Amino acid sequence: MMSENNYNDEKYFDENCIFCKIVEKQIPADIVYEDEYTIAFKDLQPKATIHLLVIPKVHMKDIIEVDEYYMSKVHSSIKNIVEQLGLAEKGFRVISNCGAGAGQSVWHFHFHLLSGKYERFDNH
Repeated sequence: MMSENNYNDEKYFDENCIFCKIVEKQIPADIVYEDEYTIAFKDLQPKATIHLLVIPKVHMKDIIEVDEYYMSKVHSSIKNIVEQLGLAEKGFRVISNCGAGAGQSVWHFHFHLLSGKYERFDNH
């Protein structure tokens, strides 16, 4: 299993990735949570009353590429966000689109965290 020490390399930052640019604060985002390993921000095209994107701070393209180390960091962040926002009682949904056919449009691993009134989420 990889550890954080394996990610201190420029190959884990993609200069063409909008999410990497958000991590580096090169472009603005409405950030609602951040820790050493992850960042969460509001989706620009929300499909629910609450629609956040939760990402690792290192660039990995999808759920297949992410390893257990960073998956656990993202999972912990989702739990913290759910607790902070009181979403456990209200209910919430966690979604990861993997591949263009599933609706992935940014090639940086991320989860959508949604709660509240939902709109249709798929692209079909």
